[in-house]
Amino acid sequence: MELKEQIRKFIESNLVVFEDEAEFSDSDNIFEMGFVNSLFAMKLVNYIEENFNVQVANDDLEISNFNSVNRITEFIENKRSAAA
Repeated sequence: MELKEQIRKFIESNLVVFEDEAEFSDSDNIFEMGFVNSLFAMKLVNYIEENFNVQVANDDLEISNFNSVNRITEFIENKRSAAA
């Protein structure tokens, strides 16, 4: 499964609204749209670290790194590149 697909699936499985009410593009800010909350943010960081072998440092904890499928994907890809 492609990275972007995995991220979208994780987000969809953690929505705070009913799935049929939650249509969003890969560039939509899922926090501003009210689809996820701060508890989700903590789950997301844990998910990223456990599933993508990426260490999220305190300096990385900017909402802009995690507010859309595209931004999360970019964050993971950048961390992987930096580690290589």
